[in-house]
Amino acid sequence: MAVRLYVGNLPYNITQSRLQEIFSPFGALGEITVISDKFSGRSKGFGFVEFEDAEAAKSAIEKMNGADLDGRNIIVNEARPKEDRPARSFGDR
Repeated sequence: MAVRLYVGNLPYNITQSRLQEIFSPFGALGEITVISDKFSGRSKGFGFVEFEDAEAAKSAIEKMNGADLDGRNIIVNEARPKEDRPARSFGDR
């Protein structure tokens, strides 16, 4: 069963290939996503890494949570399910 991890406090110049390089030693990876600003294209400083194996994901959390990455202590934990948010209305001001 795949396990999705949240990776936060990332350097703003992070790429998906760099995240893959960092997390691949822990086990087989699935989808890797760096969340980017839709206007500037710059990373928002967080992303998600999916592991195919729960033990590999657990090991990655234990070893990488708080680790230094380019001068930033990254946060790694199991991702929470995405919550539905109400639609935004800009016309009711």
